[in-house]
Amino acid sequence: MVRLVRGPATDNDQISWNPALQLSPKAVSGFNAVIHLAGESIFGRWTDAKKARIHNSRIAGTFNLAQALARAEERPSVFISGSAIGYYGNRGDELLHEESAPGNGFLSKVCQEWEEATTPAVQADIRTAHVRTGIVLSPKGGALAAMLPPFKLGLGGRVGDGRQWMSWINVQDMVGAIHHILKNDLLQGPVNMVAPKPVTNAEFTRTLARALSRPAIFPMPAFAVKTIFGEMGEELLLSSQKVEPGKLISSGYPFRFRDLRTSLENLLTK
Repeated sequence: MVRLVRGPATDNDQISWNPALQLSPKAVSGFNAVIHLAGESIFGRWTDAKKARIHNSRIAGTFNLAQALARAEERPSVFISGSAIGYYGNRGDELLHEESAPGNGFLSKVCQEWEEATTPAVQADIRTAHVRTGIVLSPKGGALAAMLPPFKLGLGGRVGDGRQWMSWINVQDMVGAIHHILKNDLLQGPVNMVAPKPVTNAEFTRTLARALSRPAIFPMPAFAVKTIFGEMGEELLLSSQKVEPGKLISSGYPFRFRDLRTSLENLLTK
């Protein structure tokens, strides 16, 4: 495995690159598969500068890499590129699948452009998959890691009215599904990276509290979310996306963690 790294390469298993600049096709020639999931963290207050970093880190980096792969003498057989279920926007109780229309809002527009940035690879007949990732559950980072401290103190609770849907995936299934896509020649285009059983925010918070043997009696009202987190809070914490992993299921991916309780118990007892 060879990694693309920001800064100087320190050994033969690294390739130095700046996502904002063009990449030499020679540097990425000869690989069987390329996986690109990099991008500025979406957590934090969305100032104009933060939003520009979120956008540019995804679109410029993806386009430059896709263009280099398309021009490489030995092209990969598959290119897996990041995306997110933010593509669908805030959709209430609507059941969403890979063919669903995009939504509105900042994240939806970013995801649409993110996927379009792979066009050079697609036009070069490289099998390209856009992994529309939900909430990846891992105690080592992301949303779950941020939720653990208050919930361990018994200070957790639902966000807003708790009716918004949360589409999640255990980090082990995230890795497994990527490996599944690498091996399955029929998987391309958008692939929803979520578990088969999405839950409402109220159910998620109750399940997390039970897994930690703590109460979940301190809800955060919607007005507080908007006041504290601004636009990020509205699009990440209050938006609803009920997403099904249609392509993963139809292609036979064997989910290890289909329900939230089993997933959390696995993650939190290690």
